[in-house]
Amino acid sequence: MGMTTRLGIDDVRPLISAGSVASKAVVGEVIPVTALVWREGHDAVSATLSAWAARATATSSVTMHVDPDDQDRVHGVFTPGTQGTWYFRVDAWSDPIATWKNAVTKKMAAGQSAAELANDLQHGAELFSRAALQTPSDVVEPLFAAARDLEDESLDVDKRVQVALSEEVAGILHSHPLRDLLVEGAIHEVYVERRAALYNSWYELFPRSTGGWDKEGNPVHGTFDTTAKALERVADMGFDTVYFPPIHPIGKVHRKGKNNSVVAEPGDVGSPWAIQDHSTTHPDLGTMEDFQKLVSRAQELGLEVALDFALQASPDHPWASSHPEFFTVLPDGSIAYAENPPKKYQDIYPLNFDNAPDAIYHEIYETLMIWVEAGVSTFRVDNPHTKPANFWNWLITRVHATHPDVIFLAEAFTRAPRLFGLAKAGFSQSYTYFTWQTSKQELTQFGRMHIEQADICRPNLFVNTPDILHESLQTGGRAMFAIRAVLAATMSPLWGVYSGFELYEHTPVAPGSEEYLDSEKYELRPRDFASAAASGDSLESYIRLLNQIRRDNPALQQLRTLRFHDTDNEAIIAYSKADPASGNVVLVVVNLDPRNAQEATVTVDMQAIGRHPGESYTVQDTITGSAYHWSERNFVRLEPLRDVAHVFVLPPADHALQEQLTWRVVSDYRP
Repeated sequence: MGMTTRLGIDDVRPLISAGSVASKAVVGEVIPVTALVWREGHDAVSATLSAWAARATATSSVTMHVDPDDQDRVHGVFTPGTQGTWYFRVDAWSDPIATWKNAVTKKMAAGQSAAELANDLQHGAELFSRAALQTPSDVVEPLFAAARDLEDESLDVDKRVQVALSEEVAGILHSHPLRDLLVEGAIHEVYVERRAALYNSWYELFPRSTGGWDKEGNPVHGTFDTTAKALERVADMGFDTVYFPPIHPIGKVHRKGKNNSVVAEPGDVGSPWAIQDHSTTHPDLGTMEDFQKLVSRAQELGLEVALDFALQASPDHPWASSHPEFFTVLPDGSIAYAENPPKKYQDIYPLNFDNAPDAIYHEIYETLMIWVEAGVSTFRVDNPHTKPANFWNWLITRVHATHPDVIFLAEAFTRAPRLFGLAKAGFSQSYTYFTWQTSKQELTQFGRMHIEQADICRPNLFVNTPDILHESLQTGGRAMFAIRAVLAATMSPLWGVYSGFELYEHTPVAPGSEEYLDSEKYELRPRDFASAAASGDSLESYIRLLNQIRRDNPALQQLRTLRFHDTDNEAIIAYSKADPASGNVVLVVVNLDPRNAQEATVTVDMQAIGRHPGESYTVQDTITGSAYHWSERNFVRLEPLRDVAHVFVLPPADHALQEQLTWRVVSDYRP
């Protein structure tokens, strides 16, 4: 607001990049709004939060609540019920009845007589009559009664003010306030996506590895048909999305051999990311028609198909001859291949977006739409931080104009400005540095950063990827796999697993490397999941349980309400989540040490779980089924070989404290 208004409205949140970018939410998500409202003098000031959908005529308005610890800060929430653009506004107003109540209660406490209070009582009667005239007739009667009693000189003072100061009247005025000096605030935008943008579990597999073995024990190249059969196990584990690395033809020029060797042997399948043609399927997997059948089968099983969208080309890609301007041409006339010095990727040409932006933008959009039309509604975008952010903004906005359901996941293992910058450009979800956060301090910092950025960035916590086998998994034994799965599945509503994790695959290609030995990126890796499950050498049943607990508890489908609780042992982390709509609360305690039993006292932040100080309550462990009596301070012992974590369901939050569960935690002042 470029001018000073009659009442002050400052620091409205959510606000992204000074309002130049819409904040994000999903359908049914409770969005907390906060602001600072102030005025001169001692008169009470309050605020109204209004929210409406772009295409709707109805507006919802609520009176905001004053923060108990900060009298200038107000909080309110709204819940968008539809996809698309929503707007909200904070309006400030002077609250003459609250000002009157404050004065009268203080004067009466000081023992002032009816004669001394005559003006106040008269003024009060006028205010309540004014308030009554704008209140719906079904609830108005107590306001008229308050005005009548205030004027009734036959009653003693206590009686005259009794109705006016009652809880009932306060409740009516909260819903239908008397507002003076109303100042309208600026309008803010929220982009609302479908629920799966925030709450989803992903499983990554290579379709080509689903073909099993021949009689000689050699791997057989999978097809879309064999992939369809593999999906049954994925659905059974409770995943929502199955993600395939590129399913396109693979370049033959400079093809990589096993374990990323520079020379391919006859029969080597190459890296799926060395894409020879983005517009079609790999002939060994099947035709476009076969792929569409696979998408339909996935839908029958309750799975969405996510495809890799990798904007790079093999040297024998049609674009290399038809559009050399899409690449960087070197002084000697050759096209530049990808390098991450000293590493060379001769099998890949990176794209150049600056030579002919209009042509390359159009070509990429047309290519992507082939897959959208084929029924794909989710894309995992490879290395988006190596492409211009304005290109992504253009592409995603254009796709959403006709297909608002499409979800884009940014594979951006990168620094915060880029991570959040890509989220601002339109990505629905982002990979993060979660894989490398292993200590209590790292995980806590990481979690808090993502709560702060929850209006723009939704972190998808993958426990491993074909590129990342973290040192902790290489050396931490089976317990570490369970620890990482619990953390990922409960810290964020979005988590992901790359195939082989459930078999405890942990051997690197070389000491100190995060690459898998015999990496699936360069060869077929069929796996015998059934025998591993039968012999107890599989984490499948634990993963299934985690996905079930997530499904049963709306608290775990939230991001904004993650709160950390104090523990007196660095090896034990505790955090909770709450769902403000249902009051569901989950508290997670994890032993981060995969080798040793650890004990700790957990001091619970009672406000964060929607309970009153000093209250005791029952916690139910969803992993073991055991129940315990808890209060503010509680002893915990976790033995990794038995249980690495407690995932407790708590009694529903006290109804009166429910909305506060979602209030923004504000620790700084943004003028």
